[in-house]
Amino acid sequence: MRAFVVGTLLAAAVLASACAAEPEAPPVVVPGAPGEPARTLPADEAGSAVPANRHNDADVSYAQRMIMHHQQAIRMGELAPARAAREDVKGLAARITATQAPEITSMTAWLRQRGLEVPGEHAGHHGSHGPMPGMATEDQLAALAAATGPEFDRMFLQLMTAHHEGAITMATEVLSAGSDVFVEEMATDVIASQSDEVTRMRSMAG
Repeated sequence: MRAFVVGTLLAAAVLASACAAEPEAPPVVVPGAPGEPARTLPADEAGSAVPANRHNDADVSYAQRMIMHHQQAIRMGELAPARAAREDVKGLAARITATQAPEITSMTAWLRQRGLEVPGEHAGHHGSHGPMPGMATEDQLAALAAATGPEFDRMFLQLMTAHHEGAITMATEVLSAGSDVFVEEMATDVIASQSDEVTRMRSMAG
């Protein structure tokens, strides 16, 4: 009987030792909502602490306005092949068109998935999206369309630099005010890519 008790106690001790030796799950870094810092939490609490990916009015406004902003950039870029004198201006315009057209497609899909208005998709219903920074006026666009050669190159670089700077302003604002992860990623890409292009255009303008 004594041997049985000793054996049982030894088995319990081994089991307790094995359980004690089992490593604890490492803490998890949980991202905060836009504008808030990340937090480090125990693994068993991290799952319920991840912020819900819900869009807000700032996200919706950004997507709707940036679609129209991109559409104007493409409209300007499509003038370059026939009117620009410099190959680097033609190449830049082609890059802008090739980059921003898929972004329009992505933002349009994001809006449709949520049953939200897509600018220009319904005749007579364009919504009220307010002024957008960097947008060229219709008179400026008409002057650009009438220009050729070096004059077109000069005007294109001037207008597109201002246009990009406006897009960067819009993207920076939504990073502070928005809450949707997709919109945040799109805005971050806009800031990175268009900042590089602004630097390049300023150098081209000399």
